[in-house]
Amino acid sequence: MDADDKLFVDEELDDSLDSVDDLDDDSDLDGGVIPDDYDDLDDLDDDDDDFYEDATADDIDFAVALYREDGVAVATELTPQMANDLDDLVDQLRRLPGDAGALGVISIAGEFFVLCRVRGRNTQVLLNDSIAANDWPIARDVVDYLGLEVPDPDGDSEPIGDFDMLVDQGVSEFDLEQIAGDLDEDSDQLVHRLVDLMKFTSSFERAVN
Repeated sequence: MDADDKLFVDEELDDSLDSVDDLDDDSDLDGGVIPDDYDDLDDLDDDDDDFYEDATADDIDFAVALYREDGVAVATELTPQMANDLDDLVDQLRRLPGDAGALGVISIAGEFFVLCRVRGRNTQVLLNDSIAANDWPIARDVVDYLGLEVPDPDGDSEPIGDFDMLVDQGVSEFDLEQIAGDLDEDSDQLVHRLVDLMKFTSSFERAVN
């Protein structure tokens, strides 16, 4: 090997070593991700976790299950988790021994209410304020269950869901739509109006007081 060839090989070796140094400085050999990017990904994960905060005990006006057992009206208080996760709520309602299924009624911060009725494999839901899906997990769950898009937070609110879900309980589709659409009254008071129509007043009052 003459001197020129040796010089060329030495230069190639130096370039290779420089490339290895660059990898050590800028890359993660396991994942091929630059360390600075890890910080950005962590920030995104944190944003996702913080996007919907669960309703606290102070936020929850009530979370109650209503059903009839041997014709007798029964109301039982649900755990706070039921006011934050629709799947958990459905699972719990399905366990109750209602003659015609069970109805979960949830009111959050006087702002909105959710109804969820489970009869065997059939589940019906209603959210009286669609805009609440931008802030509260249970409201978002209802929107997702109905296959709808989360509405613009600056748009007009509207009740969404199954308005015929309580017809056999004494609440017509028209009455439910009118009550659910009354955004001037606090959500807990709206639920009280529904409970009265369903003839669950006494048992409901015992459960929430």
